[in-house]
Amino acid sequence: MFVDSVEIQVEAGKGGDGCVSFRRERYIPRGGPDGGDGGNGGSVIIQAVDGVSSLVDLMFRKHWRAKNGQPGQGANRHGASAKDLTIRVPPGTIIMDAREGHVLRDLVEPGQHVVIARGGRGGKGNTRFKSATNQAPRQSTPGTPGESRSLRVELRVIADVGLIGKPNAGKSTMLSRLSHAKPEIADYPFTTKTPSLGRVVVDRDHSFVMADIPGLIEGAHAGVGLGHEFLKHVRRAGILIHLVEPTPMDGTDPIENYRTIREELTLYDQELGQRPEVTVVTKAELPGAKEVRDALAAELDHDVLLVSAVTGENLNRLVGKISEMLHVDEQDVW
Repeated sequence: MFVDSVEIQVEAGKGGDGCVSFRRERYIPRGGPDGGDGGNGGSVIIQAVDGVSSLVDLMFRKHWRAKNGQPGQGANRHGASAKDLTIRVPPGTIIMDAREGHVLRDLVEPGQHVVIARGGRGGKGNTRFKSATNQAPRQSTPGTPGESRSLRVELRVIADVGLIGKPNAGKSTMLSRLSHAKPEIADYPFTTKTPSLGRVVVDRDHSFVMADIPGLIEGAHAGVGLGHEFLKHVRRAGILIHLVEPTPMDGTDPIENYRTIREELTLYDQELGQRPEVTVVTKAELPGAKEVRDALAAELDHDVLLVSAVTGENLNRLVGKISEMLHVDEQDVW
């Protein structure tokens, strides 16, 4: 199950109370105060972990609470501090305050973490209050409560390259052909309902991650269909590969379809409209594909690749073009 957005409640542990105690031993009738401090409550930490690919664990557990610190005891024994509670999420997870809506942390790289709710401090035992003028203190302090927060957690897929286009443009087939990913593939629109990732190997030392973004439709920027759910994943991709189907099943004009997707990207985010893009006409084995490529190249006034995931035509050229844009000949894209 792929889950990319969920709301949760987190609560850090309360600090343990300080202890009021006096030393009582034979032959030491006035041993003085010996109450220990309380332990600290556990904090709640959210950490990006490689290998976690979805927020499904958070969907089934909406309340995350760290344990409380233990109270202090006599003989100056401090209460044990509680262990921190770590919530594991995929890299690319954004943590937002559910009430205010502002971003608290963007966990992009594996290993990055944030203490999202701090545990309460342990209270002081009466030993802390001993002084020359107060040799038998009977006061202590309680542990402080831990922080609590309502969070909105969103996953935005991280990829070097994002495949975009209308439904049934051949994105899933392209991803499966260039990588070892196994997205669902069929001959009807909206086969892909969630982003799929695959690693494309350039050579022994270099590779890049490609994401198959579910098909976009007109009005996606305004949330039509699942527009916002899909477009938010596009924002993570460094390069966009725009796939254009030469003979759409719905009979629409392929060049007009290209314009529609470009407009949706710009309306959703101006920066997306300026993202580096490689334009590709797919299904080169179909009649009329070359004519569509030529017409689109003439309109855009730049090179448009004609490829086929079925026959393999120009797939190496496409990978080479992406590699050149990512500068994999100079440094690893990672």
